[in-house]
Amino acid sequence: MRNRRSARIARDDKRDWVVKRRERTRQLIELGGLVAKAGLIELTDDDRAVIFGLLVDAAARLRSEDRDKALLLWWRRGKRAFDTLAPEREPRA
Repeated sequence: MRNRRSARIARDDKRDWVVKRRERTRQLIELGGLVAKAGLIELTDDDRAVIFGLLVDAAARLRSEDRDKALLLWWRRGKRAFDTLAPEREPRA
């Protein structure tokens, strides 16, 4: 019972730093989900150096003159992938 009460209190904690930490944690989990959804974990045999290298390469491209082209291309591909996967999503409870 004590653990449940502690968990409920922690969930309801509205202090600014706690709320910001919770939001950041959620963002990081969602971004990790995108890495998984893209298939990068399986395609790289869960090699984090390779995955990080891919992200560093993408960041370098976003710092280049081709930024707008890259963003548009990646946005279109991402939108198409989300639309393709949409029927497979299960409804949230």
